[in-house]
Amino acid sequence: MAFKVHDIDETQAPLLDHLIELRTRLMRCILAIGASFSVCLYFASDIFGFLVRPLTAAFPPGQGRLVYTKLYEAFFVELKVALFGAFLVSFPIIANQLWAFVAPGLYAKEKKAFLPFLFATPVLFTAGASLAYFVVMPTAFRWMLGFQGVKGGLTLEALPSTGDYLSLVMQFILAFGISFLLPVLLLLLNRAGIVSRTQLSGMRRYVIVAITAVAAIITPPDVVSQLMLLVPMVLLFEGSLIVMWLGERKDKKEQAVAEPLPPPSADPN
Repeated sequence: MAFKVHDIDETQAPLLDHLIELRTRLMRCILAIGASFSVCLYFASDIFGFLVRPLTAAFPPGQGRLVYTKLYEAFFVELKVALFGAFLVSFPIIANQLWAFVAPGLYAKEKKAFLPFLFATPVLFTAGASLAYFVVMPTAFRWMLGFQGVKGGLTLEALPSTGDYLSLVMQFILAFGISFLLPVLLLLLNRAGIVSRTQLSGMRRYVIVAITAVAAIITPPDVVSQLMLLVPMVLLFEGSLIVMWLGERKDKKEQAVAEPLPPPSADPN
């Protein structure tokens, strides 16, 4: 059975019906987050243990440790871990509810143009978060721990607290995950006619400067993580230009097929 995208919903529902539907979908999102939070809270220690592994690998074997300086800090860390995990787990449901609310107001052509971005968003976010967890965080942590040693006759030792470490990990994951959505933003702007591929190509040097500034702001203040975010974002920008170019070629071919052939000229003889 072929997948068919229907055109805009021709029914004119009153405003109250739209508000009721919005409330229903918001309640579903809240219930999804609540259910995910309950499950993630039960496994909060395991999830936090998974997030700690890059730091454990950066320390020499058996020497790393985490501390908490406030008696309630460890408890609130588990709550933050559960909430963070709940948002990631329930995001597909939230995106589905958002799409179900917006889709009836879109034409079939708009739906077909928007659907690829809906599927690409979680894939790109997961790719960015995975890069942060498996590559960037271990590299950055080894660099940060390299400052340990004896300074002026005193031992300089890293004793990260659980709250600070969780904030740092969330910053890494969110910074890389959201930054990897750059192609989605650029392609949406291109599809909407706000920017063209030619304009973006002409502003390449300014875009690279802007990407550099963003990488310096949203990542921790170390050169390693900034460079490891800068390079993928530049590659994603160049990849977006290639996708735009392919889309322009496809549109030109479709227009050429759709254009009627010119009528035959009359024979002067």
